[in-house]
Amino acid sequence: MQAIHYDRATDVAHALRLAQQPGAMYIGGGTNLLDLMKGDVERPRRLVDITHIGLDQVIELPDGGLRIGALVRNSDCADHALVRQRYPLLSQALLAGASPQLRNMATVGGNLLQRTRCPYFTDTAFEHCNKRMPGSGCGAREGYHRMHAILGASEACIAVNPSDMNVALAALEAVVRVAGPGAERAIALADFHRLPGATPQIDTLLRPGEMIVAVDLPASPFARHSHYLKVRDRASYAFALVSVAAALELEGDGVTVRQARIALGGVAHKPWRVAAAEAALAGQPLSDARSRQAAALLVAGAQGRPDNAYKIEMAQRAVVRALRNAANADNAASTGERA
Repeated sequence: MQAIHYDRATDVAHALRLAQQPGAMYIGGGTNLLDLMKGDVERPRRLVDITHIGLDQVIELPDGGLRIGALVRNSDCADHALVRQRYPLLSQALLAGASPQLRNMATVGGNLLQRTRCPYFTDTAFEHCNKRMPGSGCGAREGYHRMHAILGASEACIAVNPSDMNVALAALEAVVRVAGPGAERAIALADFHRLPGATPQIDTLLRPGEMIVAVDLPASPFARHSHYLKVRDRASYAFALVSVAAALELEGDGVTVRQARIALGGVAHKPWRVAAAEAALAGQPLSDARSRQAAALLVAGAQGRPDNAYKIEMAQRAVVRALRNAANADNAASTGERA
């Protein structure tokens, strides 16, 4: 049995100092980390508790955006009045994830750092997982891979990012604010998560000792017409086979697309966006035919394997449905927003 030391940080600076100790890891809600520790996947020697350092607020920014503290609970974020009013897409995605009990514990920062649920990673009985043991191989490639990636995968790893929240944040073009031993820096959500390449054990651009302190959402024109669609095996407490975050800004006629944002989940190591797919909708009346064109661009280059090739068609159908739902939505009516 390995001894684990526990430290409670009092502020961000204190947390950063504690995290410089060998084998240290931050812990907030712990809904992912503790599971991985129980399964002997993660083996921290020291836990730095950051739940009391004041990162649990949602703050309105001068440009009309929001800053969401890293320790805001998922349930509180989903139910926050300004999130529901200005970013209903994020609220929908958060409520689609996990169970109410887990959402009451899980944090925004922790959600960003969720590790894959690939069974070859989470079960140490499997000997081949490059994400858990670099250089050991990828058991999923020739094994069970029904839930795995069709886009952005590599010879080393075909795992997917499991988060619903990350998909919505990608469509909303969020920025992750990070504090480290040197200084604070900002990382676009589009760049925060990595594709696996030859180093799938590295999930994000975080440097050793760095900590997420907040997520910034820019002012958004997509409050009224957005939709999060999650396709899964059962109606609750399941990870996405495919998910879509669709956001539209429509012209005054309510039909023509001024601009669109589309992100796919459940298909890659990170939320998947393709600028050409969004551009294909801009300046055009929205129709299922144009949505199918955008969907085809989104999955261009997809490579399915025997158990997960179905995702290529499923993703395209989901995009068409999500765009249709977004166009027909009137999120402002449900959140009390006034034009």
